[in-house]
Amino acid sequence: MGKELKIRDVNKSFDVNGEKVKVLSDIDLDIEEGEFVVIVGHSGCGKSTLLKIIAGLETNDTGTVQIDGKEVKGPGIDRGMIFQEHRLFPWMSIEKNVQLGLNGKSKKEKENISDQYLSLVKLSEFKKAYPGQLSGGMSQRAAIARALATQPEVLLLDEPFGALDALTKIELQEELLKIKKRCKNTMIMVTHDIEEAVFLADRIVVMSSRPGTIKDIIKVELGHTRDRGGSDFAKYKKKIYNYFFEDKIVAPEYNI
Repeated sequence: MGKELKIRDVNKSFDVNGEKVKVLSDIDLDIEEGEFVVIVGHSGCGKSTLLKIIAGLETNDTGTVQIDGKEVKGPGIDRGMIFQEHRLFPWMSIEKNVQLGLNGKSKKEKENISDQYLSLVKLSEFKKAYPGQLSGGMSQRAAIARALATQPEVLLLDEPFGALDALTKIELQEELLKIKKRCKNTMIMVTHDIEEAVFLADRIVVMSSRPGTIKDIIKVELGHTRDRGGSDFAKYKKKIYNYFFEDKIVAPEYNI
């Protein structure tokens, strides 16, 4: 099962070329156990920074992030993270990449766990292959298997399908929902893709341009089977696009 998150009064600034740049302002957000929340917003609004704070990879200046009542102070095995780049080690087989976080387990246990999750992402036949021998979509499947192998209760996804072609992206979005149903993780994703957000999310968090604040939280009430070409689907997309168009960017963008 997943875990519940509570984010309270989170603020974050960076020093950029001697200038203090505020990227997150007064973020308050509750995420329920087992929920799929997708965060959208302009480039540089702090989406990825917020995800890294939840992961424990960045520290917030003020405020707290709690997972099941315990404050996040750094990375933990209760959280897994998937990036846009698969970040697989090229000199290791896919099987060995998936086993990376399984310290303390026997060789047999590691093999059983990696076999389980490679089967889940449909890569069993490629476990002895190396990352350079796989397509982009297959490599990202392997990255998902690696993140799931440690059985995290919160899965954080930073534009995991952003570099993939359209058809592969759609295929992996559908696979991710199947994984969510089976593993019951709490999932938090950052994306620029509005259609992806509407297709996947239980709720969509819309952030303003920098400094990022939460403009709206939209509950997606389309059921589990969603028609990308349907009129109700289009209404959700239009509502989110309207936020983007009304929120003009006047400051330079940073990759934060």
